[in-house]
Amino acid sequence: MSGSINATGQPGYGFMNVLIANAATVNHKLDTLTNQVSTGLKGTTYAGLGSGAQVSLDLSPQIAHANTWSANIDAASGNMQVTQTAMTQIQQIANSFYGQMPNLSGTTASEIDSVAASARSALQQVAGLLDTQNGNTYVFAGQDSANPPVPTPDNILTSGFYTQINAAVAALGTNGAAATAATTLAVAGSNAAGTSPFSASQSQPAATLQAQIPTVSVGQGSSVAVGLLASANASITSTGTSTTGSYTRDLMRALATIGSLSSNQAGLGGYSGLISDTTTSLGNAITAMASDAGNLGNTQASLTATQTTLSDTVTALTTQVSSAQDVNMASTLSQLQLVQTQMQSSYQLIANYSNLSLVKFLPVA
Repeated sequence: MSGSINATGQPGYGFMNVLIANAATVNHKLDTLTNQVSTGLKGTTYAGLGSGAQVSLDLSPQIAHANTWSANIDAASGNMQVTQTAMTQIQQIANSFYGQMPNLSGTTASEIDSVAASARSALQQVAGLLDTQNGNTYVFAGQDSANPPVPTPDNILTSGFYTQINAAVAALGTNGAAATAATTLAVAGSNAAGTSPFSASQSQPAATLQAQIPTVSVGQGSSVAVGLLASANASITSTGTSTTGSYTRDLMRALATIGSLSSNQAGLGGYSGLISDTTTSLGNAITAMASDAGNLGNTQASLTATQTTLSDTVTALTTQVSSAQDVNMASTLSQLQLVQTQMQSSYQLIANYSNLSLVKFLPVA
């Protein structure tokens, strides 16, 4: 009899152990569901994700890479937009003086002095525009982006670049147009310290500089050049016989040449020849400049499309990871309420267990 009673209702024996074990199981479910409701995740570890762990392991790195590439494009796009804005102003200056070149032949002496003064001012402006920044980045400085590509733009008129061109133009009557143009071309193309108006980083051969154009990583093993340079072309070859190979150098040479003209030179034999050379060189510079800026614009458009693709990829992959990691909140809340009820019932059974003694059900003698 005692064995039967113990198995049926005495505390501390088989049935009580079953109740406690069931309560522990329910409590574990309750903890799990409470954490899921709190975090929104099926589990806070890969082990807790069950079959969804492999999906998360496979796709999460892909999402991280895509977000990084998209952030790279954001940063590069900001620099490119600032570059394009500066280039627009530089092109406007170049176009303005190109339009005035025919008027320098046969114009009044006083107007020559006026255009020359404007050219000197424009040369200072171009030098300043080449030091354009986006935040702390000098956008025309290549990989040396922390330093200005034109160290002292306000002093360009006292630089070796300008004073040497000014001296060559002053000797126009003696040396003639061809020799004067050759001298100004050599000065503008020089990388020598004291002659080049550019920083040491930008006073290098074009091939060296082009290798320093900033690039942005936009995919696995894929990068794109995303900048222009102060003293060399990025993707375009300048044409013509009177070019340094750099449209910015050619523009600055033209402005320095025009700025060095004086009214008393209008009647010199080499005057018209120098004006002709300057006009041709400036026109070719404008063409190359427009092409380089256009290519940068095409790169911007391409990167925008790439970023859209990356965004779509992240959305699709995130949806898959979410299915593997995230709980259905409505269903989880419903399960939580059910388990809470089960937990309360388990506690009530354990608390009332002592009242289930068989003695209470025997007839009174």
